[in-house]
Amino acid sequence: MTQLQFNLDFEKIKQEVFQSDLNDVVKSSIVLLFNEYMEMERNQYMKSAPYKREEDRKDYRNGYYERDLVLNIGKVKLKVPRTRSGEFSTELFEKYKRCDKAFLLSMLEMVINGVSTRKVTKVVEQLCGEKVSKSMVSGLTKKLDPIVKEWAQRPLNQQYYNYIYVDAMCIKVREYHRVVSKAVYIALGVNSQDKREILGFKVANTESKETWSVFFKYLKSRGLQAPKLVISDAHEGLKAAITESFLNTSWQRCTVHFLRNIIKEMPKKGSKEARDHLKEIFKAPTAKISRMLKNEFIEKYEDDNKYEKATKTLDEGYEDAAQFYTEDKDTHVHIRTTNVLERLNSEVRRRESVIRIFPNIDSAFRLIGAVLMDCDEAMDPGEKRFFYRDED
Repeated sequence: MTQLQFNLDFEKIKQEVFQSDLNDVVKSSIVLLFNEYMEMERNQYMKSAPYKREEDRKDYRNGYYERDLVLNIGKVKLKVPRTRSGEFSTELFEKYKRCDKAFLLSMLEMVINGVSTRKVTKVVEQLCGEKVSKSMVSGLTKKLDPIVKEWAQRPLNQQYYNYIYVDAMCIKVREYHRVVSKAVYIALGVNSQDKREILGFKVANTESKETWSVFFKYLKSRGLQAPKLVISDAHEGLKAAITESFLNTSWQRCTVHFLRNIIKEMPKKGSKEARDHLKEIFKAPTAKISRMLKNEFIEKYEDDNKYEKATKTLDEGYEDAAQFYTEDKDTHVHIRTTNVLERLNSEVRRRESVIRIFPNIDSAFRLIGAVLMDCDEAMDPGEKRFFYRDED
């Protein structure tokens, strides 16, 4: 028996189709091509061409049934051949299932990257000529749940994290027909190989000592050990939770937030010299020089009523803001502030702002988790490190 050799390069066909102007004639050609391919598959399965009686033939033809196939370029209606036994099955749909998955992943990626559900449905309609409901896009994002949950529960006992940055950001969530604020806790660590890693996150009702303690307990339950330094702002509940949760760990007060607090207590006019002096305190190369600059500032301005609160704030908070001097000099510029986490928060905020109000806490956890996973994967790839030592 002569077999029809019919080899298709699906990637080439797809590329050429995508680049063409898809009118009805082109779509009809695709239908003919795919129908012919499936007919060839059935012939090879049966080991017999139509109207041929072969001794080793397998099964009998049993007509066709119609089936729609939605491609990235639109929907086409195909005639799928079948056999009497029902054992024959074309591979064409399986081949294109990968394309469908890729397309769904593209839709999902659009959502994660901050494209609104409404815009995603419009993009799909333009690409496929088929309308996709917002509920379908929302349902698609739920496929992230097991992936995000697995990542959020991964063990943390494989590495030691010298430094941990923590911060909270507020989001809006719809709850019982009301729009309420929720706190999103995020922790980022720097391990012993000087690489960053997002350790975890949590959505909570408020920012308080109790909820911060729950967040740290969650990290420790996954194997997190007490770090050398925790870097954060000076939220009172957070400070208390750090003290109780991590023994023998120092707290580094973010110098950017600290300086803002001091400058807020200074006069707006005529204070440039004082502000410049203040900033130099935490840019000093050594703790000795920093402390000297601090003492000079206090001696110079403490008797001026306009600077009384500023000098008091500096004196009371200096030690907590100068803990970074106990670490290697190469790390100082990175561990004296929470800037690295602020940039991460901004990336989350950029994508979250499209949604504005999450329909529920689950959707907030899902999307923010997906964004953080995406950011985590891009952090310090290959040989890149967060700190560059003098010996590098």
